[in-house]
Formats: sequence, C-alpha cells, structure tokens
Amino acid sequence: MNLPDLKQARLRTDNLPQVLEAKNIKSDKFKGKNYFIRTYGCQMNVHDSEEIKGILENLGFSETEELEQADIVVLNTCAIRENAHDKVFGFLGRLKHLKKENPNLIICIGGCMPQESSVATLLKEKYPFVNIVFGTHNIDDLATLILAESKKQQIEVFSIEGNVYEHMDYVRDSSITAWVNIMYGCDKFCTYCIVPFTRGKQRSRKVKDILNEVQDLKNRGYKEVTLLGQNVNAYGKDLEEDYDFATLLENVAKTNIERIRFVTSHPWDFTDKMIDVIASFPNIMPYIHLPLQSGSSKILKLMGRRYTKEEYITLYNKIKERIPGVSITTDIIVGFPNETEEDFEETLDVVNTCKFDSAFTFIYSPREGTPASLIKDTIPLEVKEERLHKLNDVINSYSLSHNKEYIGKNEEVLVLGPSEKGEDKVYGYTKTMKLVNVSGAKEDIGKLINVHITDAKSFSLDGKKEIFIKN
Repeated sequence: MNLPDLKQARLRTDNLPQVLEAKNIKSDKFKGKNYFIRTYGCQMNVHDSEEIKGILENLGFSETEELEQADIVVLNTCAIRENAHDKVFGFLGRLKHLKKENPNLIICIGGCMPQESSVATLLKEKYPFVNIVFGTHNIDDLATLILAESKKQQIEVFSIEGNVYEHMDYVRDSSITAWVNIMYGCDKFCTYCIVPFTRGKQRSRKVKDILNEVQDLKNRGYKEVTLLGQNVNAYGKDLEEDYDFATLLENVAKTNIERIRFVTSHPWDFTDKMIDVIASFPNIMPYIHLPLQSGSSKILKLMGRRYTKEEYITLYNKIKERIPGVSITTDIIVGFPNETEEDFEETLDVVNTCKFDSAFTFIYSPREGTPASLIKDTIPLEVKEERLHKLNDVINSYSLSHNKEYIGKNEEVLVLGPSEKGEDKVYGYTKTMKLVNVSGAKEDIGKLINVHITDAKSFSLDGKKEIFIKN
C-alpha cells in the first residue's frame, strides 16, 4: 500500500494553480464509455460522489443507472457501521461475476472503508479483481489512477489527511439544493466513532472560498444550500484567523440565498451566538439536528461526548425558547457497552422530556481501532433489539404528534421532484424539514410554493398547493 509522507499543512490551490490543473484533469479518452456509482453512508459521502462524478465526466465518461452498461463502477463506501461493510462486500460478489463477463470492466472502491488498513489489506488479498482502491484523502487522484490503466490492482490510500483543494468540478445531484463543504474531518474523537480515523483531523475551508461557492450557486438558480461538516459548530477553530461558525452562518445568510441549512452539530460547540444568528435571519431554516447519542451521563462520558444529560437538556430548551418554531431531530445509540437498563431509561427520559421531531436510532456497532471497541460488550443482541424497538415506538409517537400540529396550516415548501405517492403529486420540504407530498404539478419543481397541510403521518405530511409564493 502506498502511504506517502504527507505534511499536515493544508495546501490551498489558490496558491498552487499548477496543482489544481493537475487535479482537474480533462480528457476525452473515455468518451462513449459509461460509469456507474453507488454511494453508501452520510451526506459527506454523497457530496464526495458529486466530486467523483465530476472527475469521471472530465475523463469523458457518461453516467448510467444500469450496472450492466457500465465500463467503470465506483463504490463510495462508509465505515460507520458493520452492516455498511457487509453491503459493500455483498455487492462486490455481483461485480465479480460482471467482471468475468466483461474483463475490461474497471472496478473502483473508494471512501471510508479503504482508510481502514484491515479493509485495504483484505481487498488486496481476497478481491484482486478490484482495479483501484482509494481513500477519502486522495479522491482528487482518481483521474490519474484511471488514466494509468494498470493491469495490477492499484491501492492508493493516504494514511493521513490530504490537502484542501478548491474549485474542483462537481456534478451535483440536484439543480435546486446543494451541499457545500465547509470543513473536512473531525477533532472530537468520540470513543465509538471511526470518522477521525477515516477522514482525519479537522480542516476548515477558507471563508472566502465558501462564500464564493454559495454566491455562485445562488447565481445559478439554486434555492437552498446545506453547509456540511462532521461538526460544523467547530468550524474555524483550526484557522489562523479569528472566525467561528456563527459568523460564517451570518455571512452566508447575507448572500440572500433563499434557504440555508447545516449538518451536523455537536452539542459541545453549540454557542449562544449561533442561536442568536439562526433566530435573526429568516433564510436560515429553523431546523437543527442535535445528536444526543445517549441520555445517561455515565454512558456519555464513556462515549467521550463532553456533556451531561442535564447540559444537553439545558441547550435543547435554550434553542426551543429562542428560535421560533424550530424543529429538532437527533441521533441515539442503544446498547453501548456497559449500558444498563437504568441507563436506557435515562435515554427514554430525555426523549420524553425533549419530544424530538424525529430521530435516527442505531444499535451500537463496534468499529475496529476505536477506544470503545476495546470495552467488553456483555449486552445480548436480543436486549439491544428490544431497547431499539421500545425507543422507536416512543420517538415515532412524538413524530406523529408533531406532524399532526401542521394539519390545517399553510406551509412554505420547496418542491424537489415527483412524489412516489402518485403521478399527480410532487414532494418537497418545509422550513422545518418536514417531508410533504403535494397535490401539485411538475412545473412546481424547483419553486417555493404555499401548501395547505391536509393530513399527517409519522414520517411525512400531505398537502395541496394553495397560492404561488416565489419563483
């Protein structure tokens, strides 16, 4: 495996135009060839895939949704849970058969999984039909690896975080909403989390580059941006200039793009200044994803989360009081090592206190290389599953209750596309991130419309178009 001796300093392409030119390789060598990409994991992986698409299309490839028509297949992988690994290796079995039928098929594995040394070794030893293996730190080298057309498996995974390159070409999945990375990596090192090991230490983008990207998106007609990072609240802490996330959020709002969201927030870094900025600008959406992970202060300490149950509830109440109409969602892990029934009841107590709009819930999955993986796990799987089921029942009841409060109200909805609920319906999201299936026309896609909410379910709302709001 190639593990270059990289410097920790983040090189910027505004000072290195020759590097940018080398990264944004353009060629028609593969014109007429097709690529297929499958993405696993979080929003960061989704946005990484937009960069990968840009790289492939710069080489002449065109996207196909039919696997059998592909000349190159890229799997952009996730390492956060074991089942993500299983899905990738299962899909590789299918690709092995396709490779036998088409020996010229190029198979690439990228993303977080290859950053785990054991996975990279496994790919080398047991999956020799995979042509290219690359990590999260060297996506920008994919074009070079493809152009090499080596007959041998190429494994190019950097062991430490790479550089921050600006002005890369993206093929965005939407012409209405866009992801905007503001940082890479994470410095929190929660004991259960593999992210600092697969994505490296925190590297914040320069303010001017972020604002220029948002302004460009606005000029191109985008209605919404989501500022993206593993912990957006910590933005700027690694920069030489004195600049924090609240200030960035304020300056993004001043571009006057119509909708702004951000994910994900760590409660430890959520400041009063942030709350004031969110409350002050109508184009910053009143929706916050605030991971709890556990309601037990004992378990939170074992997780390395840096806050207690009481501190989380205090922050939650402060946000609810100071941001009108805000909706708050969360993440919760059950079955963390040493979680007792009393610890789980503490989690239920926080859920019953906060009454979250919704939550992503998971059974703890140990990740090799993390401190938590060294803690002996004595909780039977059936106990974990029982706790998850009980937790989901409580959360879903609150989700339905919150959604029913929308019935009879008019809500501004950004329409994103055709709904799966019927040919005469489109779907979109309210300011508070509620999914709405709307009896509306296809020409409403990309517009902000006024919707009268007629019905509510646990995970979505139904409505009909009222009056036109904005283009």
